[in-house]
Amino acid sequence: MSPTDRRPLIVVCAPQHADDLALPLRRYEAEYDVRLTGSSAETMSLLRGLDPDDHVALLVAEPDLPDDHVLRAFHSWRTLVPTARRLVTAHASRFRARADDLRGGLAAGKYDAYLLMPQGVRDEEWHGAVTEMLSEWGSHVDNPTWASVQVVSPVVDALTTAIRDFCYQMGMPARVLDPDSPEGAAVVAEHAAARPGPAAYPLVRAFGRAPMAVTSVHEVAASVYGAPDQVDVEHEVDLVVVGSGPAGLAAAVYGSSEGLSTVVLETGAVGGQAGTSSMIRNYLGFPRGVSGMRLAQRARGQALRFGTRFFTGWPVRELVVGTPDAPGHTVVTDGGSIRARSVVVATGVAYRRLGVQPLEDLVGVGVHYGAAVSAAHECAGQDVVVVGGGNSAGQAALHLARFARSVTVLVRRRGVEETMSDYLVRELRWTPRVQVRPCAQVVDGGGDERLRWIAVRDLETGEVERRELAGLFLLLGADPQCDWLPEAVCRDERGFVLTGRDLPQRLWVDGVPPPELATAVPGVYAAGDVRAGSMKRVAAASGEGASVVPLVHGHLADLDRRR
Repeated sequence: MSPTDRRPLIVVCAPQHADDLALPLRRYEAEYDVRLTGSSAETMSLLRGLDPDDHVALLVAEPDLPDDHVLRAFHSWRTLVPTARRLVTAHASRFRARADDLRGGLAAGKYDAYLLMPQGVRDEEWHGAVTEMLSEWGSHVDNPTWASVQVVSPVVDALTTAIRDFCYQMGMPARVLDPDSPEGAAVVAEHAAARPGPAAYPLVRAFGRAPMAVTSVHEVAASVYGAPDQVDVEHEVDLVVVGSGPAGLAAAVYGSSEGLSTVVLETGAVGGQAGTSSMIRNYLGFPRGVSGMRLAQRARGQALRFGTRFFTGWPVRELVVGTPDAPGHTVVTDGGSIRARSVVVATGVAYRRLGVQPLEDLVGVGVHYGAAVSAAHECAGQDVVVVGGGNSAGQAALHLARFARSVTVLVRRRGVEETMSDYLVRELRWTPRVQVRPCAQVVDGGGDERLRWIAVRDLETGEVERRELAGLFLLLGADPQCDWLPEAVCRDERGFVLTGRDLPQRLWVDGVPPPELATAVPGVYAAGDVRAGSMKRVAAASGEGASVVPLVHGHLADLDRRR
């Protein structure tokens, strides 16, 4: 049996109520290998005996085990199968009695969910949670069983990595193939039949279309999602949203759902910086957490349902503001211009560059800005370093710990408690493969064709230590992404967009500041992390994106009255 033919395992430790779980678990037996055990020791024995090509998708346990505390058991099992999701399911007779004892472990990330055991057939609440965890596990496995995008390349270079990351963030299963593999050779042959001559790599075959040689992620995005010139440029749209992070997506959903013709322009993949997060656990309504990619793609699906048009891979080059006689604005991209009655700037922020040139030269081949979720598998069994002390860094470290031998979080401060949410701090402490190194700075690094080592300076002693490693993930604070804005849209000294009462008082009307999300240009608004003074949290950005839509309605109504 080949590795791709093996069914992932669901391992269930049920010493007391195996019969109650037998019927619900039948639903999964066609696609998963369901194994039942009766103790922690039996489960450990099963896990130790697995073939290297076996993957455990889900560990399920009753709260009362005969030979160990369930949380210690999970901790032991996790050392053998760190990528598996973990569920405690309790019989009705024990659910309330064990809840208080286990609640702290759930908050610390020692397991993923605590559910009431199914009491009969079709308990869809239980199955919904199980399916959700299996779906999240499946989105992070190395080779998807079905790939809508095939990337053929003899080496996993910076461009191949960037294409793979883009596909992941867009929710498109992608597989990187060697040209000499059967599947890769078939793609190469198909391309050669249409375009004879030496093959250029990478080759990309998306959604069954003809393979094409690409030189940028932009080409992949344009081939799949089109260009802005496909919008009818003879007519103005009501709203153009620049950026598709949480703020931009919320503006699109609420704008299009309320009847505004809405277009979203995105430089990279939908979701922005938040879309790269492997797991967001403190977003309202997702008790078991949600990956940034899934959150973004669900929001995109909502917006599409209401009529929003998305164009990804198209940086905005310029905003040409309207005049009193022609108040509409023009948003300019390389793929066409769009006339808009209103514009929401929601371009968010990008991670600050490290500025160490030898490492900048290795971006995409061991050095990554952001979580680079799809690159985690390359670090399996090796040592990696995450630089940064914010929530994104904590989320990245926890995800990498499922694959890497060790994860070191480097911060310039004396710890991460001041800059990271408490739930992440607790999870990091509980995860044995993660350690935090305070008062440290990366000052050098290198490798032959990919990253092999870095140099770390101790900021207290000045000593420099060389470390061998396989991956460096940089999450270094944020810089706004809005250099394309005209001077009329005021910004602060760091480049963040000024809105509302933060605008210079000379721009207020009759001593009254503009609305909180309005810029100095009528009909142009800012929402989310790009706005000066914003909270820099996913929920806050979503709230601003929703809140800007009533302001857009007011502006459009004012334009209609003038006409």
